[in-house]
Amino acid sequence: MTVPGPELDVRAAADLRALLDRAVDVYGDDEEAAGRLRHTRRRLDEPLRVALVGRVKAGKSTLLNAMVGARIAPTDAGECTRVVAHYRYGVRPQVVLHDVAGEAHSLPVRRSGGGLELDLAGTPVERAAYLVVDWPAVGLAAATLIDTPGIASLTTQASARTESLVQTGSEVPGPDAVVFLTRQMQAEDVAFLTAFQAATGAAEVHTTTITVLSRADEIASGRLDALEAARAVASRMAEDPVVRAVSDMVVPVAGLLALAARTLRHGDFVALRSVAQAQPDDLQTLLLSADRFSRPDAPTAVSRSVRVSLLERLGLFGIRLSLALIRAGVADAQSLAEELERRSGLAQLQRLIAVHFTGRGTRIKAATALRTLESVLRERPRVGDDELWGELERLRLVSPQLGELALLARLRGADGLLPPPLLPEARRLLGADGDSPTARLGLPDDASDDVVWAAASQVIDRWRAAADPLAPRPTLDAIETVVQCCELVLAGIDQRRSGSDVPAQPGARGGSER
Repeated sequence: MTVPGPELDVRAAADLRALLDRAVDVYGDDEEAAGRLRHTRRRLDEPLRVALVGRVKAGKSTLLNAMVGARIAPTDAGECTRVVAHYRYGVRPQVVLHDVAGEAHSLPVRRSGGGLELDLAGTPVERAAYLVVDWPAVGLAAATLIDTPGIASLTTQASARTESLVQTGSEVPGPDAVVFLTRQMQAEDVAFLTAFQAATGAAEVHTTTITVLSRADEIASGRLDALEAARAVASRMAEDPVVRAVSDMVVPVAGLLALAARTLRHGDFVALRSVAQAQPDDLQTLLLSADRFSRPDAPTAVSRSVRVSLLERLGLFGIRLSLALIRAGVADAQSLAEELERRSGLAQLQRLIAVHFTGRGTRIKAATALRTLESVLRERPRVGDDELWGELERLRLVSPQLGELALLARLRGADGLLPPPLLPEARRLLGADGDSPTARLGLPDDASDDVVWAAASQVIDRWRAAADPLAPRPTLDAIETVVQCCELVLAGIDQRRSGSDVPAQPGARGGSER
């Protein structure tokens, strides 16, 4: 069993909270600055917020439901889809509407088909600021998910609600990270992501943005090879300079297929199996189009109402794929659901969110907090702020975990920051493939402490040897950041072996060196 990944240590986190508390006191007579600082302080103790953003009909609500595993976000064109909604974990379902006057109103919880039916209970949309929905779903335990109206919408007010998420002083709590759904990146999309990164003080730091090639099952006209074609499209999109300017990765996801997999019922499987028993020629005709599949006189014993329900839940591609899998030998609902989810791309997206967002949640929020404090100090200098500046810089120096996120993003588009042969290993060591010591070092998950120690020591020696004293300062700083990542691994092993509760710090390898 190995030590955990190098998250922000307990002492540094406590020092950051204390620093923000002092800053609030210093700026107590400046309500705007003090309000920003108080909000930033509260955010440190709240779950990470991940917003799903995209254009109208990009599939945001459907994907959110798939991630949660329940139909709790409305997917139709009703009034609730025009309001920002926060979905967070709660032991019992609860819906609270926050209005533009800052007041909170409890709304009735209406269950529907194992999910939730949202209703503003007569409150005009223009009076609603945002909704907060508590729901007892494991998928919400690691992060609060934010569903947003479409950007560049025909409804100006709906677009403005999403765009306000990245505005300082907005009454709607903003996100820490963004999952951006698109079929093709447009100017408005780039503008939103640029504004989000600027608002969080993370300009050009793309580690808080994941791009999703949405509705991937509709590529290649919904043929059975649609998802393979979508992966090729996503790969090309990831190399597009326009996309690279605002996002570090692109993953294709068929949201409707993923949701169908997460909510598949035994009755759905029985109906699909009955359709699959049709004669091959009849089945081919049946699957030509959605209209053919839902015709009253279709050549199948399954009723039209059931077939229409299957279309709504799976889409034509999902039905084609399900029937192919059943005819190939998938024998029960659980096996079918697992295969549909695997093919949908949902698992890959959730892994990326876990690695890049929730697994780094403490660091993401801490880095944003330090950038916010720095912004306040620069914009509103005052007598007596020297102590705040000094503590801010000290925290950055003793917490190299905060610097590795910025370096990881810079390496994606850096021009000569590190020699090309070093880039793949640098990204891995910085946590691009996972945050645990074993993932960073490319070792099996069950590698022993001795194996981890030896690997980290070798990496440190090799990277220090690669540091040319004549290299530019940014290159030497980048190499030092990579080295510090490995030193944190060694320090963590030392701390665990000694049983000390003193936070581990990078530096000399000490007496445990082998």
